[in-house]
Amino acid sequence: MAAQQLEHAIKNLGLRGAAIGGSVEGEELADPKFHPFWAKAEELGCLVFIHPQANPDFQKRLRGNGGLINTIGNPLETTIALSHLIYEGTLDKFPNVKICAAHGGGYLPSYADRSDAICVTFPDRCTVPLKKKPTEYLKQMYYDSILFTPAALQHLVRYVGSSQIVMGTDYPFPWTKVSVDHILNTPNFSDDERRAMLGETAARLLGIKP
Repeated sequence: MAAQQLEHAIKNLGLRGAAIGGSVEGEELADPKFHPFWAKAEELGCLVFIHPQANPDFQKRLRGNGGLINTIGNPLETTIALSHLIYEGTLDKFPNVKICAAHGGGYLPSYADRSDAICVTFPDRCTVPLKKKPTEYLKQMYYDSILFTPAALQHLVRYVGSSQIVMGTDYPFPWTKVSVDHILNTPNFSDDERRAMLGETAARLLGIKP
């Protein structure tokens, strides 16, 4: 049904993509039951934006002060979703699907080398054959720029490339009020890189002509 709705939205309503949660009623996005959705997204060439949602499995440990269900839970939800898509071979099965992950991809890009190390240290825990190293799949996905500091944005760009970053605002929530300045004021980016992050990459992914 989701695949049918996606096709209707793109072909009949003029939408350029879809937004989905990081899981569906406790089921991972990499579950084979969702393969028809990914196949349709790849066929249509549309962008799929993955935004985390409150995960009931986190509720007990993340209760209390600090809004941890959001502060920690949301990036963790994205990290888990992307990791399953990589390790379960979903991105091998649908290599041309265009995915954009919220909040800079959660924690995964910041600790990604461990994803490669697990399959070397404990090969028995990586039972699904992959076509390349887990970290290499990060470079084929896209990420928004909601990372709060220049150092964090620089790290993500060093890891996945400036071509994979799009400006994020999380509007209307005031996570960041300086989305444009965040990119403009981060050092060591070329003008071409800044233009790509500020709109050119998003326009290309969404099929929007200047």
